[in-house]
Formats: sequence, C-alpha cells, structure tokens
Amino acid sequence: MQKITRIMCVIDPTTDEQHAMYRAASVAGVLGAELELFVCYYNEYLSGDRLFDSPSLEKARKEVITGHEKNLEKLAESLRSRGLVVRTTAVWDHPLYEGIVRHAAATGAGLVFKDTHHHSAVSRALLTNTDWHLIRSCAAPLWLVKPRDIPKKPIFIAAIDPMNEHDKPAALDDEILVLSKELAGKCGGTVRAFHSYDPRIAVATATANAYIPVSLPFDEIEKQMREQHEKRFKEIIAFHGIPDDDAHLVAGLSHEELPALSKELDAAVVVMGAISRNRWKRLFIGATAERTLDHLPCDLLIVKPDWFRTPAEISKERAA
Repeated sequence: MQKITRIMCVIDPTTDEQHAMYRAASVAGVLGAELELFVCYYNEYLSGDRLFDSPSLEKARKEVITGHEKNLEKLAESLRSRGLVVRTTAVWDHPLYEGIVRHAAATGAGLVFKDTHHHSAVSRALLTNTDWHLIRSCAAPLWLVKPRDIPKKPIFIAAIDPMNEHDKPAALDDEILVLSKELAGKCGGTVRAFHSYDPRIAVATATANAYIPVSLPFDEIEKQMREQHEKRFKEIIAFHGIPDDDAHLVAGLSHEELPALSKELDAAVVVMGAISRNRWKRLFIGATAERTLDHLPCDLLIVKPDWFRTPAEISKERAA
C-alpha cells in the first residue's frame, strides 16, 4: 500500500455541519498528510445550457465559485491553526460524483472523505445516489462519514471474503486488511476481521446436486461449509497478524450480521471492498451490499482492487 500523503474532503456548501471535514482532519493529522477541502458546484440556470451563454452568466459563475472559495478558506483557517497543511478548491462541474472523481484522480488523492446524507425521519444516515456512484467509480479509498462521534480508540472492522465469492479478487482482502491495520495503528485503534457465510446456500446446492446423497444430514453439510470458510479465513488473518480473538466468522447474512456486530462492538469504521464481476467489467454493488451499507451504524471505508482505474468517460474534464 502506498503511503497516503494527500487527503481530499468533499464539503457540502448547503450545511454548517461538516462531520467529514473533522474526521478527515483527524486522520490527516495522524498520517501527516496534506488535506484539501473541496466543493463541487453546479447550477443549471447559470450554466448557459438552457440559453445561449453570455458574459453575464460567466461572471455569475465566477462569483459563485469565488464565494465558495472564501467559505472554504474560513473553514481551513481553523484547521491550519492546529498545524495541518490545508488547501482549498472550488470547481464548477457536474454531476457531483463525476466532479469529485475527476478531481480526486487529477490530484492523486490517496483517501477521499464525504458526509453521508442524514435522513431525519428515521434518525439515521442513508447513502445517496451520489454515494453509490462514488462507490462504483472513485478509484481512491472512499470514507463515507456518518453523523456521529467515534471512540478515542476506534475499532476498524475489516469485512473480507476469503472464499472469493461474488467473483471478488483475492488480493482485495489483503488491501482491506493492510489499510485497516495502517489506519487503526495510526489512530490508536484496533482491527477486527469479519466474514459471514450463508449455510442455506450449501444446503440448497446439496439438495439440487444429484451427486450428493440425499441422505447426507443438512447439519453435516453446514459443518463442512463452515470448515471450508474457517480454513481460508484463518489463513488470511494469520498472514496479517490478526489474533483469533479479534476475528469473527459468522453463519448468517452479511446485511444482518455485519451491522449487528458493528453495533455490538461500537465500531468506528467498517472497511470493505467494492465487489467486481471481473477486471474488465464495471464494479457493481448488489442488493445485499446495499442493504448492508445503509444499515451500518458507523462510517464506511470502501476499497477498490488495485487494478481499478477511473472510467474513461468520467476522467475527461468537462467544459464550464
């Protein structure tokens, strides 16, 4: 894993609550990284798309961006007083997620922070469409911040898939564990490894497979499945120096077990990989993962495979 020297934090100009900024500042401080506060703004009525562009519209766009830059500088001053190196950038770009991805790629950000959307009706944070697009297209590790404080000794849960189900690259588990250990070590926290499996899959497979005797007890099938998963799980956690006491192999559905464990441990961050069909196709997040992420009570850190690159249709700069 390359050393993280640049951290980018997406600032929401529509609110005074900037949880992601303070989380990013804390991490930048312990990593000794430069922090960039970033605003991506667009207004269709000032874009010139509906009517012919004009000097007055161009002037209005510049004034809006200048206003955002001034506000960013006010936020940055309080962080600089803590000894952090902070840059500020405001751009006119759209859609929001593409502007974020483009800037992160252009500046070589090693970590991107962004607040999740707070849905007051149910008193929890929900991922927005922008969040989901970022999960799919942002090459840098993406830290989605929920509106809560984290413990002084944070627990990072590394959610891995040692059986490489869902066609996920095996090396991604290594990246998840390496990054989790690096961040936890710098933040004075600990790492817990997590993997779940669904015994019902093995039972259904055995039932449908003509080569497996139908008389084989289902509990024996489940036992064999657990042994297979446990063997691979222990191999990878042993390689990364995770004690058995800090490893959680659970029989059940990920979207139920991972949020439950996060709540039980009062975890600060869940670190997990973006699932991929293969290296030639787009990354995708399935229904199970979507339910898992939206119901986690803590921050999310999404890690991509090392071969992932920003999609070509996004990386090209748009004209203002």
